[in-house]
Amino acid sequence: MDVGGRLRGVTDEHTTLLLGGRIYTPAGPDATAMAVTGGTVVWVGQDAPARALHPGAEEIDLHGAFVAPAFVDAHVHATATGLHLTGLDLTGVRSGADLLARVREAVTPGQVLLAHGWDETTWADPRLPSRAELDAAAGGAPVYLSRIDVHSALVSTALAEPARGADGWSPDGPLTRAAHHVVRAAVRAAITPEQRERAQRAFLAEAARQGIVSVHECAGPDISGRDDLAALLALAGAGTPEVVGYWGELDAVETARELGVRGLAGDLFVDGALGSHTAALSEPYADHPGQGTRYLDAHRIAGHLAACTEAGLQAGFHVIGDAAVAEVVEGFRLAEKEVGQRALAARHHRLEHLEMVTAEQARQLAGWGVVASVQPLFDALWGGPEGMYAERLGVDRAAGLNPFSALAAEGVLLAFGSDAPVTPLDPWAAVRAAAYHRTPGAGLSPRAAFTAHTRAGHRAAGVNDGVTGSLVPGAPAHYAIWDATDLVVATPDSRVQRWSTDPRAGVPPLPRLEPGAELPRCLRTVRAGEVLHDAIT
Repeated sequence: MDVGGRLRGVTDEHTTLLLGGRIYTPAGPDATAMAVTGGTVVWVGQDAPARALHPGAEEIDLHGAFVAPAFVDAHVHATATGLHLTGLDLTGVRSGADLLARVREAVTPGQVLLAHGWDETTWADPRLPSRAELDAAAGGAPVYLSRIDVHSALVSTALAEPARGADGWSPDGPLTRAAHHVVRAAVRAAITPEQRERAQRAFLAEAARQGIVSVHECAGPDISGRDDLAALLALAGAGTPEVVGYWGELDAVETARELGVRGLAGDLFVDGALGSHTAALSEPYADHPGQGTRYLDAHRIAGHLAACTEAGLQAGFHVIGDAAVAEVVEGFRLAEKEVGQRALAARHHRLEHLEMVTAEQARQLAGWGVVASVQPLFDALWGGPEGMYAERLGVDRAAGLNPFSALAAEGVLLAFGSDAPVTPLDPWAAVRAAAYHRTPGAGLSPRAAFTAHTRAGHRAAGVNDGVTGSLVPGAPAHYAIWDATDLVVATPDSRVQRWSTDPRAGVPPLPRLEPGAELPRCLRTVRAGEVLHDAIT
């Protein structure tokens, strides 16, 4: 069967019928067929009426497969993820000795070795290799090994020296803050255009394999560079997921116009990350001296919000620690005085991560129309009483992180993303992580979590037509076909684990998501009627 056949020479009047499956739609679990004409959903309902209404249409037998709106990943770093997918993966490393052994095996004399994903909080012995040990393992080759949160890195002497004296410099340990930015820029400059294109293509292909039709690239001068973003935007198009670009820089309205990005948002850093002890806290870390790093104050935040509001752009910030969140809230309050609440709220400015936020702050942010781009897999990886959050903050403070239910209850739009390569492109795992939050009561119902990773992602990027991201007549045909035949129906009042198989519930079916259940495998990804990924044989 070949949905893509109509994309190779047939007219827009050609209609494809998907039959014999389950369609995730507001029509409920009885909807088993969908018709697509010219890249638009034109009908959803039962098989027999579908055939009668669309005689002569190409019929695709789904053999019981599950069809759902395709995913949107609201926070990615394409080139870094592509390099990670095609290079040395350090996420499985469990000791400093193991890390050094991986470097010895992977290094090529005379070439820069880039690798990502080590996390010492998962090691039995958290001692990091010294720079001398890393130099010896690399045989003198330049080596850059980013921590899983990408806010610090172990680097060899050949790369570390240009950052000497910068804030965050260490003569032997990981580089953080400004020193890390210096080294990352040097590494970025060493990547050839050919390497970059291979990495970006690998990323886009993997996104499509995961049922993702749109990604929000969070670029910026400290992240990837203008050339990198321009190349990605030029590469994306027919046959790939959509790329919505964001550029994280102050005073850069003209740059935004030149690049054609949606906004000056994404990773515009107010602070750093908890794992690297650089998230800005109101109280000291439990396992480290100091309270992290704050890069922007409320007045600069307010100025950026006002400038973007007046320019018709989305503003946005990377914000994690509670001290940083408080600074952002104050920045919004100051910006409201300058441009007014209605104008500020109309732009739906973004906050990335927003991990340490109170219910009162969420209420204020909702009043300003803020979108929260959040990452449920952070909680899956680092939450719980024995996770990295508890190690960094203590159990009590850690339990308040990533309060998705509180944000949603106050009216903040939640859009899910991966922050790839920090966590993998795995949207069903993210939906499960939000539904089975490690802090009881902080998660979402499965339906709400699924919506946050589909329809809400389009809304976060300014598409608010009421249909995009759903499978209803008139909606763009953005969908994925999954091999999940074991479906259950989430009741409207479900919070975490309450499911119903009663068809009278009248709500769309979802795959089983409980821990240990096998997650769906993507058989086909379609964007506006065009097949991006096809694993159907």
